[in-house]
Amino acid sequence: MPTTLIVLNKDEDTVTFIDEETLAIRKTVAVDRNPHEVAVTADGKKAFVSNAGGNTISVFDMQTLEISDTIAHPEFQFPHEGKVTKDGRLILASTYANKVFVIDANTHAITNIIPAQRMSHMVCLTPDENFAYVSNIGANSFSLLDLKTEEWVSHLPTGRSPEGIGVSPDGQWVYVANQDDNMVYIMDTQTHSLQARIRTSHVPIRVAFTPDSKYGLVPNREGDVLSVIDVARKLEIKRIRTGIWPGGTICNPAGTRAYVANNKTNDVSVIDLQTLKVIETIDVGIHPDGIGLSVL
Repeated sequence: MPTTLIVLNKDEDTVTFIDEETLAIRKTVAVDRNPHEVAVTADGKKAFVSNAGGNTISVFDMQTLEISDTIAHPEFQFPHEGKVTKDGRLILASTYANKVFVIDANTHAITNIIPAQRMSHMVCLTPDENFAYVSNIGANSFSLLDLKTEEWVSHLPTGRSPEGIGVSPDGQWVYVANQDDNMVYIMDTQTHSLQARIRTSHVPIRVAFTPDSKYGLVPNREGDVLSVIDVARKLEIKRIRTGIWPGGTICNPAGTRAYVANNKTNDVSVIDLQTLKVIETIDVGIHPDGIGLSVL
């Protein structure tokens, strides 16, 4: 099976599956209202699409590209981003519930509900998967969750309306994109002390890293550009023109391409990570935002 790019079209209530090698659309499937983010298991066999407007999660079998189950819970309120640990737990932030849900990725049972800070929104895992970081838009903070005990270690202040959050693959840095400050905060993961503040374009909204930790990639929703940050130098080195309202951003495992979902041009920008230039654009559905990759 090919590596599959997963694009969530949130104003069309569909998910588009794209062959990552050929960039051809394989299939588009209808889901519940407003799919926002997607989490994929380590083996690539299962994808969890959070339908924020429908308060459900669609579970996809990535071999058939069909929905195999739907997860719902009365306390879901705008379920947003999740990440799946290698030991089989989906760690999911539910924005208006101000909670983090722990879901068994095999049985789909909810095993824990953790009270969180206001408007908990995005989730990333440390490379060793001992911890998860959660951005809290309404609290101007980000939180560190111990994944062994499923308890909070700390809640840390950051800029205004932090949304995007990511840890570099080498485990050294955590980036927080503060959308109302037009700024990315860089903290080291040992002390969480602020190491740099990078001013970007307008409304930095997500954080992704190249697999070699060379670049941090930050889409700027109202700037229509992708900021490229040199991780070693803590310096923005380029702004790549994308479509209108870039959002979800991901790199392929080979580190050769990045993909950026453009909310208002209904397409995905394909970026060559050697030249740092857009090499192709893929038309998808209406208001594409969340994006993921399944490697089978």
